[in-house]
Amino acid sequence: MKRGFIFLAIALVASAIAFLLYRGQFAFVEQVDLRLKDARFRLRGPVKPGPQVAVVAIDNRSVKEIGRWPWSREVTARLIKNLSDYGAKTVALDMVFSEPQGEPQDRALAQAVAASPNLVMGYFFRNDPQQSDPLAIAQTAAAKVKFLRLEEGVSSVPLTQFSNLDANIAAVGAGARDFGFFNQIPDDDGLFRKAPLLLLYDGDIYASLALKALSRFQGREIMVDVASFGVRSVALGPQALPVNEQGRLSLNYYGPTGTFTTISAADVLKGRLPKDALKDKLIFVGATEIGIYDMRAMPFDAALPGVEIHATVAANALDHRFLLRDSRTLGLELACMFLLPILLALLLNTTPRTVVGLGYFTLSVGGYFLANYLFFSFSNLDLSMVFPVVSVVLTYAGAEAYRNLVIEKRGRYLKKAFSSYVSAELVEEIVKNPDRLKLGGEKREVSILFSDIRGFTTLSESLSPEELVRLLNEYLAPMTRIVMEERGTLDKFIGDAVMAIYNAPLTVAGHAGHACRSALKMLERLGELNEEFSKRGVPRLEIGIGINTGEAVVGNMGADMRFDYTAIGDNVNLSSRLEGLNKYYGTHVLVSESTRSQADGFLFREVDLVRVKGKNEPVAVYELLSERPAFEPRFVQALAHYREQEFSLALPLFDEIAAESGDPVSRLYLERCRQFVAAPPGAGWDGVYVAKSK
Repeated sequence: MKRGFIFLAIALVASAIAFLLYRGQFAFVEQVDLRLKDARFRLRGPVKPGPQVAVVAIDNRSVKEIGRWPWSREVTARLIKNLSDYGAKTVALDMVFSEPQGEPQDRALAQAVAASPNLVMGYFFRNDPQQSDPLAIAQTAAAKVKFLRLEEGVSSVPLTQFSNLDANIAAVGAGARDFGFFNQIPDDDGLFRKAPLLLLYDGDIYASLALKALSRFQGREIMVDVASFGVRSVALGPQALPVNEQGRLSLNYYGPTGTFTTISAADVLKGRLPKDALKDKLIFVGATEIGIYDMRAMPFDAALPGVEIHATVAANALDHRFLLRDSRTLGLELACMFLLPILLALLLNTTPRTVVGLGYFTLSVGGYFLANYLFFSFSNLDLSMVFPVVSVVLTYAGAEAYRNLVIEKRGRYLKKAFSSYVSAELVEEIVKNPDRLKLGGEKREVSILFSDIRGFTTLSESLSPEELVRLLNEYLAPMTRIVMEERGTLDKFIGDAVMAIYNAPLTVAGHAGHACRSALKMLERLGELNEEFSKRGVPRLEIGIGINTGEAVVGNMGADMRFDYTAIGDNVNLSSRLEGLNKYYGTHVLVSESTRSQADGFLFREVDLVRVKGKNEPVAVYELLSERPAFEPRFVQALAHYREQEFSLALPLFDEIAAESGDPVSRLYLERCRQFVAAPPGAGWDGVYVAKSK
């Protein structure tokens, strides 16, 4: 649980850092984000634009057939006239006629311009000082945006501003229906991802060639709403264009050069098109021949003709295919920025494995990239590629750092500390859930098992040190495995003695039963070992086992320099006393009443009521049996007579059982009955045996 809270805290910190980067708009991070967004276009592939927009290109074939560019203005006049004859609804010229070419040529072009019903001429802004024709500038000034709404208190318009412009000479542009600038502004890395729809000149707002062409094509006025932070909206009648505060529209490119319907200007000039080929279309005229057009780098193409950027703006508006960054994208980005790290933290908390954690991390990042692409491809939502992923990466890095520096280090420590004492299964549980382990000490119910080899001192005197060590190892190793198989904790070896705890350090259901089963397995395994010892001429071993269940204090006892997980308390001492009583009763396994009552499915025989050394209250002692003895009903009857001080009735029963089976407990009671028949204990006798030794 503690680890889960730490992972969640790491996720929240990672989200906060990502949000600060998001708000800070750091150039490097923004560039990475833009590059990843570019990849979405290439992954999506080209998309066919709507049929309303076409490009008439001054291409290689046009130059070869008509002649080197720039053409005579009489040729350009014929091109404009033919476009009108072919039924083009609106024509936008991505070119400027800023210098005179000659009176006849200029007059021919001026007549064609004036005769064209819906022609938008181009011009461009510049900042370098130059001598400009006042008449040409005045003519262009008529095209400034007239419908301007300013928020109260806004005294200036925060748009990109230019100090000069190159306009069409007055003689040519006098009859034009409208004008629009064809400036493009690249991002910091030189790629053109946004088109400026509005620019500022001499305190007035001017619209781009594409925006003006759309206005003429749809017959809608341009509306601009400016707030203190910048442009709030640009609209063509009821249609809003999703621009940023600088009046720039994110371009949803359709594909590389040639994706739009592109017609050679030579075919228009020579009348080689079908009659209705351009009917009711919005036509952008511009140069595409290498060496005469302005190349623009964009995600699909490193050299896209500038005229196709204008066509992209127009087609995005007419196809309603805007690349959207609005309240929806902001909400989705923030949600992903905070929820994805939290989800990853919850997943990482469920597994201790680094490989699985890496899989969850990969799934989170891959899932976001896939969702981002689907939103882009099907809904045109321009979600950030980087910032939500940054929060996920920081969460994973922080969680893995904590896992390796704290959890796995602690896990290695715990595994090293417990691997020799408990089963591999319990070790994994401890490492997986270290919070369940209270090393500082806690009081809990446990079952304690003590086992000891009978006559070990005599045995050790008959064997060499090497033989003794070998014998002990051959005995203790399988006993330890049995303890671990039964989910016990090997507390310690005390010479030839074994102490085991059940239900600590982790909870083990039915721990009393596990302890009893361990005892029976130990006796069975000892029988197998004794057969091997006999073959080698090694003395047979006999062991006694005591088991008690009750509360004890368990934990890491001793100095910090030595890890010693153990249990202490009266119930631990009672287990040891029960083990020692086996020598007195001639039994192998003795358990307390509390163990017997919790160990379901085992066979027990009540042996005696004993007041062990150090305790005032008597304890009922039971022998754990592997099979039910035939004399059990007679033993129970004899024991009842004994406790009722009917020793003369108990004596023949115990004598009979001892003679038939050699039962050491019956022989002990037989001797007691003889003593009490000769010298009765008196009225105050409670039938409790007082153990004099440990």
